[in-house]
Amino acid sequence: MSRFSTWVGIALAGALSLSLAGCSSTGGKRAEDARAAAAARGGSAVDTPRWTFAMITHAGDGDTFWDIVQSGAEQAALKDNVRFLYSHDDEAQQQAQLVDAAVDKKVDGIIVTLAKPDAMKASLARAREAGIPVVTVNSGSAESEEFGALTHIGQDETIAGEAVGEELNERGREKALCVLHEQGNVGHEQRCDGVEKTFGGTVVRLHVNGTNMPDVQSAIEARLQSDAAVDAVVTLGAPYADTAVKAREGAGSDAEIDTFDLNAKVAAGLKDGSLGFAVDQQPYLQGYEAVDLLWLYRYNADVLGGGRPVLTGPQIITEDDAAALEDYTQRGTR
Repeated sequence: MSRFSTWVGIALAGALSLSLAGCSSTGGKRAEDARAAAAARGGSAVDTPRWTFAMITHAGDGDTFWDIVQSGAEQAALKDNVRFLYSHDDEAQQQAQLVDAAVDKKVDGIIVTLAKPDAMKASLARAREAGIPVVTVNSGSAESEEFGALTHIGQDETIAGEAVGEELNERGREKALCVLHEQGNVGHEQRCDGVEKTFGGTVVRLHVNGTNMPDVQSAIEARLQSDAAVDAVVTLGAPYADTAVKAREGAGSDAEIDTFDLNAKVAAGLKDGSLGFAVDQQPYLQGYEAVDLLWLYRYNADVLGGGRPVLTGPQIITEDDAAALEDYTQRGTR
């Protein structure tokens, strides 16, 4: 699609990736049929021991992105005969306590996000001391190896931001509003940093309370009303794109709304032109591969990535691509 190969090619210069199967419609159908058959017979596709893997993320309530991550992990767990435990908290200390609880349960593997890495360091040290393998996912690629994880699965957030900056340049934009919806999330700061690095225009950061959508809308609307020069708004999560569209309408602005991440509403917005483009990091793949990599490690001591991140993006999605992905977004896998 659009500029996927360009940006993943750049990312691969500093990181090893893996070849991911199931891209063809035939391969995808076979995978779906295998999962359906496994579910129908109440079993898995393998006969390995029933290990327990825990995933603990920094997700807030109602964030559709994390529903997709969880869905991917659950599908892989079904296939791999894994008991899958999911928990989340957007407060860093609470997330760390959930990791501690998983260690106390003596799970066989932990998948964790490092949006606020400093708060997670001690808990991951406990997991390492207990001999529990850890895979980091989505955020924290810079700290993953240092904290003792087997590997990291996700996109390089700075490179993703750089892709956005280049796309804004191609669209002739001159002033972009980068909307940060979670205070202290290092990945969000890296995204805006990346935009600033490659964008030829001006980037203004707007911090909002992402747990209160009416406040998010009013904050974006107020900024658009006070600064008519803003011709692009970049939200850092799919649920905020629709809110930004409403804010633009309320402000009477012509600014283009672009976003990180993809869901059904974003795909529809790309299709009808209310959104300009989206940056997809394939959250389903992040959850699915995290479980698979832990299973491979437990079963065969396999480690992918060689200590470098396993990349799932960035992929620039435009109106031209939206129709091809619409069915997947509606079923909750993209």
